[in-house]
Order: sequence, then C-alpha cells, then structure tokens
Amino acid sequence: MKLAVYSLLLLHFLLPDRSLAQAKPEFRGVWIATVDNIDWPSKGNYNSDSQKVEFIRILDMHQRNGMNAMIVQIRPVTDAFYPSPYEPWSEFLTGKQGRPPMPYYDPLEFMISETHKRGMEFHAWMNPYRAVFNVNTSSIAPNHITRIHPEWFLTYGDRRYFDPGNKEVQQYVTNVVKDVVSRYPVDAIHFDDYFYPYRIPGKEFPDNASYKQLGNGMSKEDWRRSNVDSIIRMLSTAIRETNPRCQFGISPFGVWRNEDKDPINGSKTKGAQTNYDDLYADILLWLRNGWIDYVAPQLYWEFGHRVAPYEVLLDWWSKHTYGKNCYIGLGIYRAGSNSAWKDITQLPRQIEALRNTPNIQGMIFFSSKSFNNNPNGWSDSLRLQYFKEPVKTPEVNWIKSSN
Repeated sequence: MKLAVYSLLLLHFLLPDRSLAQAKPEFRGVWIATVDNIDWPSKGNYNSDSQKVEFIRILDMHQRNGMNAMIVQIRPVTDAFYPSPYEPWSEFLTGKQGRPPMPYYDPLEFMISETHKRGMEFHAWMNPYRAVFNVNTSSIAPNHITRIHPEWFLTYGDRRYFDPGNKEVQQYVTNVVKDVVSRYPVDAIHFDDYFYPYRIPGKEFPDNASYKQLGNGMSKEDWRRSNVDSIIRMLSTAIRETNPRCQFGISPFGVWRNEDKDPINGSKTKGAQTNYDDLYADILLWLRNGWIDYVAPQLYWEFGHRVAPYEVLLDWWSKHTYGKNCYIGLGIYRAGSNSAWKDITQLPRQIEALRNTPNIQGMIFFSSKSFNNNPNGWSDSLRLQYFKEPVKTPEVNWIKSSN
C-alpha cells in the first residue's frame, strides 16, 4: 500500500496532468493469453461455472483500470475455445483436447457478451501456424488436424507447425477464421508474432521438401515471406467479405528489421531476430497494401535498452504506419525484472511518450495476470490518473467509410 501511495504522489508531482488530452479516443487493450493457462482459465480450473466467475473478475478488474478492449486467445494451438466444426476443444479449457466444457457452454459467446456488456471491444486472438504446443506432453484429440492431415505439418524443436508453404494449409486456416467471423460478433481477428517460428540455434526449419516443390526459382527467404504474405492477403479478403466491420490486426515482434540489414528502412537496433529476416513477416507490405487494419508492435524493452531501446522503436513505428492504426504493446509483465523495471516511472513514462508521438493511437498490455498484484502501483496509476476518464476506441475510418 505504501508503494502504491508513493508512486501516485511521485507521478502527480513529476508528470504533467494529461486528463484533458484523454478525452480523445485511445485504444487501451489487454492480452488475455489462454495457451498453457497463462491468464485464463487458471491451471486446473476446468469447471465451466468457475471459469465464468474467473473471467468476469478479470473483466471487472480491467474495467476499473480504464481499459476498453480485450484481446483474448481463442485458438492457441489449432484448437478452440468455442464449438468449432474444424478443431477440437482446447486442452487448456477442459484439461484434455477434444473434451467439451462441463457443464456445457460456449466460452467464446460468453466472453464476447460479457466484454461487450462492459462497453469494451473483443478481439479474437488466434495463432496461425502453431499446431502442437509440446510433442512430448500435449493432449492430441483423435480428430485433430495433425492426425487427419499429418503431411501438412513439420516438427521443429518440441513443437509442431503447419507448413506455411502448403496452399491447402492456407485455405484451411482461412476457413477457420472465416467460420469465427461469420458466427460471432468479434470486433477483430488478431494474430501475434508467431509466423515462421523463432529460430532455434543450430537448427533449420525443416521445409526443404516444400521449397524444392514450390519455390518457383525464388530464394528460400523470399519464398517464405511470400507464403506468409499469401495467407495474410487471403485472410484479409475473407474477413472483409464475411463481415466488413470486423478488423484484422497483427501484433508483430517489436523489430521489423535492423539498420545493418536495411539502411533505408531499418531501425537503429541490434535485435538478434527480426520480423522480416527471421519470422518472414513483411509487416510493412501488409500495412502499405491495406491488408491489415492495425499493427500492435511488441515494444517490451525499457528506455535506453542496449539492443532495442523503447524510444527508438516507438519513433520508428510511428513513421511506418502507412495511415493504419498503431497500438504499442507494453510489457507490464516485466515489472521488477531488472533495475529499469523496478523504476516506478518506467511504464508511466512509456505511456507519456506514446501519447506524445504522432500516428500512435493507443496501447496494449501483456498480459492480464500482471495486473493482479498492482505491480509498482501501476494499476493505481492507470485507474486514478492515466485512464481515469473513459474513452472510446479509435475509429477505423477505412472500414466505416466502406459500409
């Protein structure tokens, strides 16, 4: 309690009062991760009624803190937090993949209803390519797509992934997304940073067979990027045709490309892995072509970080939005992890900085459970100062004008 009071007093005297500026629309989101029961439902909580109580408690907490959007993971590993004609119930929901909720309910329908009831947007977060969380320990249902079409998948490390170069895979993932958009009033479909997987030192992603068959003379790097471009374009078209008011957003790794690889467009960073060169996600192309409606780069580093400084990347992304909305991913989970994140002004200064940077319309916090214990008094800071005044989410003008 003393820490919370101290932090509020410090912020009151050191930082300007932004209450008047907060009247304008601003995206204030939180990621609710279900993979491995990170945020919800808590591990071992497989009772439907208890899950509902837990989710409502999460929503009420974020509503008190001034949030206006929930980004909830509904398809963590080619499974479902809703009755799907394509994929089995998630083991993270019921303890065993394929087992329905008991008592039976539709978690997605419930979560959307409760979120909208509180005046918040619901963004359905999916993972496009991850199919098995752990090949040694994960529960795999008999009707899981890895059993029906084993030829579509590649094992890398201890996980199994769709082969992004397979055109049948691209159509399958598109069908899954289209099904959700057609049946549920989600405000957006949201993908995170997992496209081609992060590199494992000393191991190459095993897609040589697909490349030899489908490479068409391209370098492997360009071919991989074209595979991801293809599914993003396909998804964008399917979402717009199914529900023109549903947004499509991507939350990429915070570094698109380093300056040493791209002196013109790269950022002044030294990130070991990047979207373009390692995950094969050409975010700028998708923004330029209007395939996505917003970008939420994960800037989980502090001011002055030696490899990827927050201030450098904030400025870089503000200059590469191509007219689309940009919401900065903030790493509240890092509270207390080092000296920079023990500084109670770290997160408030990040919020101040993004609010004073052009072309930035808001922020998303990773992740929900980090708020439970009011780290560094930051929940108090949001509730009593930064998010004191409720605001609407920013308009997506190109969607509204097309209807």
